[in-house]
Amino acid sequence: MPATPPTPSDPGLPPGSSLPSDPDAVALAVEAAIEREDLPELRRLADAGSADAEDALVELAAERGDIDELRRLAAQGNTDAADELLELEEEEE
Repeated sequence: MPATPPTPSDPGLPPGSSLPSDPDAVALAVEAAIEREDLPELRRLADAGSADAEDALVELAAERGDIDELRRLAAQGNTDAADELLELEEEEE
């Protein structure tokens, strides 16, 4: 029996779980979290290994001007988050 992909009402993974092996299920979970602007779900997906979720986190944090989230991501080695931080600092000058 094939696994049911996550839907917006079922965002995907239970807390503490790893990513499903089905890339389509992961993509659906990430898209649902993006549509809801669900940062905690995107963080969880990113922490489980989804590069798409991490990219979405950077994009949403930059759009919102969320310096703390960008710093958290940059501290974890995300160079896109570090670049966004630099851009936001330049805009403030």
